[in-house]
Amino acid sequence: MPWSEPAIPTPVVLLAAALAALLVSMLGSRWAILHARREGLVDQPGERRSHALPTPRGGGIGIVMACLAALLALAGTQPDASAWLWRACGLVLVAAIGWWDDHRPLPAWPRLLAHAAGAACLAWALHLEGAAPATTIAAFLLALVLVNAWNFMDGINGLAASQALLCATGFAVVLGDGWRLLALVLAAACLGFLPFNFPRARVFLGDVGSGGLGYLVAALLAAGFAARPMAWWPLLLLPPLAMLADTGLTLLWRIRRRERWWQAHVQHAFQRWSRHRGHAWVCAAYAVWTFAAVALMLAALHWPARIALVVALATLPASAWAWRWLHRRYQKNNTEGFGT
Repeated sequence: MPWSEPAIPTPVVLLAAALAALLVSMLGSRWAILHARREGLVDQPGERRSHALPTPRGGGIGIVMACLAALLALAGTQPDASAWLWRACGLVLVAAIGWWDDHRPLPAWPRLLAHAAGAACLAWALHLEGAAPATTIAAFLLALVLVNAWNFMDGINGLAASQALLCATGFAVVLGDGWRLLALVLAAACLGFLPFNFPRARVFLGDVGSGGLGYLVAALLAAGFAARPMAWWPLLLLPPLAMLADTGLTLLWRIRRRERWWQAHVQHAFQRWSRHRGHAWVCAAYAVWTFAAVALMLAALHWPARIALVVALATLPASAWAWRWLHRRYQKNNTEGFGT
């Protein structure tokens, strides 16, 4: 099916889907708290954690179930049903390995293989819809990167879910109507989860939730890539830029220091900052940054392509500077800072 000819859900359908997702997410979060306490799935405080109290994990299962239902519904109502089913399979793979890891911690490689299989499902779905090879390759890489970025960045109350909510809201404006339904469902599901996680966390997303969020944001972003020329892709990357910058630059910094970068740590910029200012302040600051990035994306999509590209690329050094400043400002001691 051409990207310009989607089946169009009505406003009533969009609203009903969002409300249903909100309810499913809230019920799923509540169930996850009871399940985690019953099964002993509790994250304990420690030197590699950013929380001070034992907290249940796995609350993101409600978000995953709401979005999986939306994908299956789209498979039943949109042309190219098989492509939507492949996307659903990818979400199941990523969420299932996360759910397993929440119950019985796994080594890094089985998780990465499952993430790669989920990313391949997303790329194959785009191939079935006639997307260009560059787009399918980008979709595979986006899924791998964003699944792990959301997992790494899920370290303080509200951050991962609020960032996904803002990204989804921005993409709901940009994308066509079938994708708009999925974006709104994701945003509503995140909104349903947040009262359980912010400002005080009664439950964490868990790997099932953080991985699922990364995959879903990657799916929306890949849809934007498929719908627009490559020159516009940097603009579409603006909404998840805060997550990508903190994850990528911290990873490079740890590799440079020859640390075990795949292990849990508290060296992300948001983690260092939150130790001094608290979770709520840092989560709000990241939300303001991403809100501005979404607004810039929506505005720049109406500008001449050359100007929009320059603006998008200018955000990269700005993000790097902000990350470096936070690392230097909130380093634990004089030997842990950037550049040492």
